[in-house]
Amino acid sequence: MLQTIRHRAARLGDLGRRRSSLLRRVPPLPVLIEMAARIGYGARGFVYASVGALTLMAALDLGDRAVGTKGAAVWLAQQPFGRLWLVLLGLGLWAFVGWRILQAVFDADREGSSARALLLRAGQAVSGLFYGLLASGVFELLDEVGPSMAVEDVAENQRKAEMLLALPFGDALLIGVGLVVTAVGVGNIIKGFSSDFGETLACSERLCRRLSLIARTGYVARGLAYLPLAVLVILAGWHARSSDVGSFGSSLDALERQPGGSWMLGLTAVGLAAFGTFAFVEARFRKIRAPRDLNPL
Repeated sequence: MLQTIRHRAARLGDLGRRRSSLLRRVPPLPVLIEMAARIGYGARGFVYASVGALTLMAALDLGDRAVGTKGAAVWLAQQPFGRLWLVLLGLGLWAFVGWRILQAVFDADREGSSARALLLRAGQAVSGLFYGLLASGVFELLDEVGPSMAVEDVAENQRKAEMLLALPFGDALLIGVGLVVTAVGVGNIIKGFSSDFGETLACSERLCRRLSLIARTGYVARGLAYLPLAVLVILAGWHARSSDVGSFGSSLDALERQPGGSWMLGLTAVGLAAFGTFAFVEARFRKIRAPRDLNPL
């Protein structure tokens, strides 16, 4: 079925380009896909570079508090022309969601259908879901942005946890959510240590080695940053208390309150900024190809 959809989409695009002079001026589909993917990586880079910078300022007592991905969007909205930047960021994130769909469903990276490849593509699908929720949240901020958004973000998560706890076996379901967050964090850490990031980049071997170090730092830090949030969610399920649930930003605040927390938060912030920096690297150097069956006939 998917193959039929691919072929029909390709034929439709080719027919339209032959019949319309306006459509003939539009770049070919593979070029459009590459442009959208690079814009998407750039949007992801901006989000995490902002999270890292704002969190580092909090660790150095130069800012109010650590922020999560949505907190970075709130900060952006409060800048001059903030709503315009929000629209551009939201569109960029939706472009990244589209690229994730092509990776997960249409195998744009040519991973194949082995068990390892299917696991990787499932991770890309989950990533697409996350960025889709983030992109939707960015557009919601156009009418809701304000200084209390960080508190409202926590309250929203607690409301969702309360709804989950009201279901049969809700406490077990909430613990399951926490375990999923744990798996995402651990998966990032494993990827940081084990993946060959250079093989996905179109650059010299020497440059790729240097850029891979940034990627490893970023993925490990991002994975570690998820673990405090996972603990909060698991404890909320264990005690059946939705008030224990926080947000990504509040979990970083909890990290800062531990002994030596400012140092740990600062190192985490640098790592998150490294993750964002590597996303910018991918926007420039990543090998991006359209799925085979989406190429024009």
